[in-house]
Amino acid sequence: MKSKPCSESLSIKISHVLPSDTNTHGTLFGGKLMAYMDDVAAISALRHARKPVVTASTDSVDFLSPVREGDAICLEAFVTYTHKTSMEVFVKAITENLLTGDRELCATAFLTMVAIDENNKPTPVPGVYPESEEEKWLHEGAAKRAEYRRLRRKDSKEVAEKFGTNLPWNRKKI
Repeated sequence: MKSKPCSESLSIKISHVLPSDTNTHGTLFGGKLMAYMDDVAAISALRHARKPVVTASTDSVDFLSPVREGDAICLEAFVTYTHKTSMEVFVKAITENLLTGDRELCATAFLTMVAIDENNKPTPVPGVYPESEEEKWLHEGAAKRAEYRRLRRKDSKEVAEKFGTNLPWNRKKI
């Protein structure tokens, strides 16, 4: 498979923040922003792999500034790193006051997407290479983030094994 530049997977999503998208503070629901991030990351990964994808993980989503009702929210995503079947996708979200034109970075996240075949099994993806200074910087840190995810996943499996499917009212002593 021929490697592709990060820029080939660039995906952009813009939405107007309406009253139904906001909480009692008049700001965008965090879960709504996370759904937007997942959507744009999936599109980016699909563009890179040209195969169906599923979300394997979302690193911490850092909410840096509020997104207010009436603002526009613009999300940009691109594949920064690949492994055999997985892709790291960087997503940044920028809020824009549509009346003043003021823009502010409001959130960032890394998502891991996995390409799947017709049997829903992981399938190989092309490599990726950076071109811009920003892409190079993200690419250089990707192996360290991947190792952190691997350790975090191990911890998550331990927690799942410990708690399983027990319901609170019939749980034995832990």
